[in-house]
Amino acid sequence: MLTLLDFILRLALWLVLAPLLPGLINKVKAWVAGRRGPPVLQLYYDLARLWRKSVVLSTLASPGFILAPAVAWVALVGAALLLPLGPAGTALGFRGDVLLMIYLLALARFCTVWAALETGSAFEGMGSVREVSYAVLTEAAIIAAVLSLCVNTGGLSLGAILAPSAGAGAALLAGGLFTVLLAENCRVPFDDPNTHLELTMVHEAMILDHSGPPLAAILHGASVKLMLFSVLLVQAVVPLGDLAPLAAYGALAGGVLVVVVGVGLVESLLARFAFRQVPFLLTLAFLLCLFALLVAWKGGAA
Repeated sequence: MLTLLDFILRLALWLVLAPLLPGLINKVKAWVAGRRGPPVLQLYYDLARLWRKSVVLSTLASPGFILAPAVAWVALVGAALLLPLGPAGTALGFRGDVLLMIYLLALARFCTVWAALETGSAFEGMGSVREVSYAVLTEAAIIAAVLSLCVNTGGLSLGAILAPSAGAGAALLAGGLFTVLLAENCRVPFDDPNTHLELTMVHEAMILDHSGPPLAAILHGASVKLMLFSVLLVQAVVPLGDLAPLAAYGALAGGVLVVVVGVGLVESLLARFAFRQVPFLLTLAFLLCLFALLVAWKGGAA
């Protein structure tokens, strides 16, 4: 049973380190472009500034406009706490907790879309429709990836299915989960987090009318979600359970850094895809995870 101090340390780890990842991605993009770029800690400064600002509310918005970002933030942090951190295990794990993690991610998306629709804005409605349409295929890929890990290990908890590597399907799973990471976190080629053209935005279109602390909660929750998928990807394909504790922690941190650098390189070297091309790429991610499931199933049958 985890002590209260251990739980607080894990929570602080997720809350404090998560905003560092977008800063590292921006640094990689600036390095590739030959620019200096913003500071790595820029998101920390932005969050501190937003917490000091007041909230501007639309005349059409109900109290749900403020409540939804808070619920989404709690859902994302709760999903993150379910993930094991190498040899340290998980903070809130139990048998079947992987299902709760999937539902918490879905709840966070629902609340983000709900808050966007509260404003009655056509642009935020467009962003919400695009977000939900992407989720149809990304959630299918996530479920296929989770099933492949469950079949490969015979477990139903995150602590059990993420202990070993994904076996022969590790490369397939890595490709599928990395594509899902890009889509779920609204990165290039699915979305451009730096764009300000309303007609082409997805995630940014949904938060146009947010300000102050609710916007800070949304931005911080997005960074937690990015870190969650990075940790999930690394632990799904790297056999951390076979390493010594210190080496496992180093491999986990190094793996997350590799994922972050990979996201920065993808955003630097690829252009955003047209909307009609996005379903094909998400279908490819689903097929990669599905093939990983088939490999795990046939390997176990053998």
